[in-house]
Amino acid sequence: MQAAMTLSEPSVRFDEPVRSLLRKKSPAVWSISPEGSVYEAIQLMSEKHIGCLLVLSGGHLTRIVTERDYARKVVLMGRASQQTRVREIMTKPVLFVRQDDTLDSAMRLMTTRRLRHLPVLHDDDVVGVLSIGDLVSWLIDAQQQTIEQLRGYINGSYPG
Repeated sequence: MQAAMTLSEPSVRFDEPVRSLLRKKSPAVWSISPEGSVYEAIQLMSEKHIGCLLVLSGGHLTRIVTERDYARKVVLMGRASQQTRVREIMTKPVLFVRQDDTLDSAMRLMTTRRLRHLPVLHDDDVVGVLSIGDLVSWLIDAQQQTIEQLRGYINGSYPG
């Protein structure tokens, strides 16, 4: 009789809370006021090599502004970025996850709503931003861990 294969749980799982991925990221969160110009927003995104800014008013998340907003609501509409205010083009409503939500739920929300960026809140405070790239990297890491475990099992070096 052959023993059943028992692999330990991978360290990255679909039911992990969002906070576990945030711990692996830079804590920097970039923002702009709704009264800022779209030009300032795009300039900051370019400097920081990011695709979105959180729109904060009085220290609270009100909306999000993205490169997609700029392309669709400024460039394609023939508007001037220096005269257009962020409040005129920001995404409504702002969707977000809580840090205790699962990575799976964040991934599903981003996929179904076609979001590239998702603010993460703890109570009413912004604690981070997830990007679709963050989730793809997380998935790749999870798959790599599983592959390494299977290799170890096949080669007989897996503890068990």
